[in-house]
Amino acid sequence: MNILLVNWQDLRNPQAGGAELHLFELFSRLAARGHRVRLVCSGFAGGAPVEVVDGIEVHRVGGRHSFALLGRGAVRRAIKAERPDVVVDDINKLPLFVASLTDRPVYALVPHLFGTTAFQEAPWPMAAAVWLAERLIPRMYRGAWFHAISESTRDDLVARGIPRERIAVVHPGVDSIAFQPATPIERTTPARFVYIGRLKRYKGIEYLIRALAIARQAHPELSADIAGSGGDRPRLERLARTLGQEGAVRFRGFVDEATKLSLLRRAMANVFPSPKEGWGITVMEAAACGTPSLASDSPGLRDSVRDGETGILVPHGDVAALVAAMLRLANAPELVERLGQAARRYAEAHNWDAAADTVEQHLIDLATGITPPPSFN
Repeated sequence: MNILLVNWQDLRNPQAGGAELHLFELFSRLAARGHRVRLVCSGFAGGAPVEVVDGIEVHRVGGRHSFALLGRGAVRRAIKAERPDVVVDDINKLPLFVASLTDRPVYALVPHLFGTTAFQEAPWPMAAAVWLAERLIPRMYRGAWFHAISESTRDDLVARGIPRERIAVVHPGVDSIAFQPATPIERTTPARFVYIGRLKRYKGIEYLIRALAIARQAHPELSADIAGSGGDRPRLERLARTLGQEGAVRFRGFVDEATKLSLLRRAMANVFPSPKEGWGITVMEAAACGTPSLASDSPGLRDSVRDGETGILVPHGDVAALVAAMLRLANAPELVERLGQAARRYAEAHNWDAAADTVEQHLIDLATGITPPPSFN
């Protein structure tokens, strides 16, 4: 097949995150199987206009903020240059409404939609643009087929007017070879919690810091590692100082894969206090390391964390509930190990090869004109 991908960023973009990891894990495998895979995305300082990344031919145009204006033209040129069998539109920021640019089958891959959470992060004109654009998705993608990465995302799409029968749920995988528990298990003593991801206001990291400050009144030895970069770091550092937690909260910045693996293996729990995610890649990486997650009971996270089995879910923004869960884990090492063992088993059931197999079959069905694709039923 000739597959044309559209995404805001590529894996080598300094701003790349879980959406880009997900896209490349799937489609680099399809490229390795002999499919022709191209990607139209935004550029970045130092990024070549055209580059092959993990077998995918990446075409970069504009920048992070100008791609909204230049992206549709770039997609038109890519379609004209080579007629694709199927177009995959990864909708994870501002939709480009690619379905209106082609008569080819469109496969809309949706990690999650922001909805009103956009107003927690972006200036209101930009947030309003994202909110409004997302409301147009049912109309602008009327003929498209949808790939949701969790049941929560599927339900969000259905609530917005996308027919349920046009949506397939395909959970992301995890590399359970690269991410696996240390042998023997070596939790850090004294116990630490860990957050790994973007430092963005909407991620809810401040709840971790506030909860830790309270939990340390009962267990002064508790601490937290916060790994990742993002614009909310200065505010979070000020909060930690204000609460007298600057010694207990370590901001590690961007970490390499070896450091991330060590942090996940040695933590008592991975904390993910976000109000909304597509799935939670870090949740599954932690699970593969035998580490449970303590997360918000919010869309996406309630799909990747099985409450009471692979981790603990608490109401989003409920600091008291988060404190109680932190103390529950701190007081019961055997619970941490039980949850961690179940998390590892759950992670082993999710792998990228199986996810790529499913996506490949979806695209073959669409490219060969099978409607409705039997793989969606």
